[in-house]
Amino acid sequence: MEISEKVISQNQNVTTTYEPRSPWQMMIKRFKKNKRAMIGLYITVLFIIVAILAPWISPYDPYAYNMKALLQPPSLSHPFGTDQFGRDVLSRIIHGSRISLMIGMVGVGISILVGVSLGTIAGYFGGIIDSIIMRIMDILLAFPGFLLALAIISILGPNMLNVMIAIGIFSIPVFARIMRSSVISVKYKEFIEATKSLGGSHFFIIMKHVIPNCIAPIIVLSTMRIATAILTAAGLSFLGLGAQPPSPEWGAMLNEGREYIRSATHLSTVPGLIIMLVVLGFNMLGDGLRDALDPQMKI
Repeated sequence: MEISEKVISQNQNVTTTYEPRSPWQMMIKRFKKNKRAMIGLYITVLFIIVAILAPWISPYDPYAYNMKALLQPPSLSHPFGTDQFGRDVLSRIIHGSRISLMIGMVGVGISILVGVSLGTIAGYFGGIIDSIIMRIMDILLAFPGFLLALAIISILGPNMLNVMIAIGIFSIPVFARIMRSSVISVKYKEFIEATKSLGGSHFFIIMKHVIPNCIAPIIVLSTMRIATAILTAAGLSFLGLGAQPPSPEWGAMLNEGREYIRSATHLSTVPGLIIMLVVLGFNMLGDGLRDALDPQMKI
């Protein structure tokens, strides 16, 4: 009798201390335990904060010429040195973060808007609609992403708006294919069939049930595509097809610094290291989100 009472009391203690966790709580816990993901998050957040606060934390005007301080090496007054026009490299790096962030966010936003819409329509309705949409995506995927962006810029002209459009276009097939496969795996679930039997419209089912259950891989992909967008924008600017001088875009700064690679190495080294760090941060964040959103991962 005493033993059964002890067992009951222990079970009561276990049930009272048990806290049910939602999938999002478990995802956050898995994410926090991933050190590489947290490092990527810190780098990304720092990059975003610097971009937002650029006008207030920048020590100098990034466009102001100073002919008395041409090609100065890093010093206390200019931590990253100055360029061929005497402009402070640190100030230009800080203001360049706004350009890179805007290109990445807007370019990926275009890809998400168009790619997710096309992928959802193709996966949900199937048939001839699916075939037409996916064959168009296959045509776009046949071209390497950077070369496709290069061709689009050559047609539209070199400026920042066209860079965002080009990046958005060449990333559309990736989002469309991922979304299509996710929709196909969801549309035959019991809750979708139940909603159809209750008279739910296609638009209601897609917006209420399909997209919310397919959004996890899109979140992961979007963080990684931001890194790709920043790298592509820097490459286009390096070739003279992106942001135009005197814009402090990192790729354009690399292009300007290559002429002084022997006499002033900081002009090309600093922007290159910043690009590498930011791209690394977004990729580590994307990898961490992928692992955290995987329900098979142990906490």
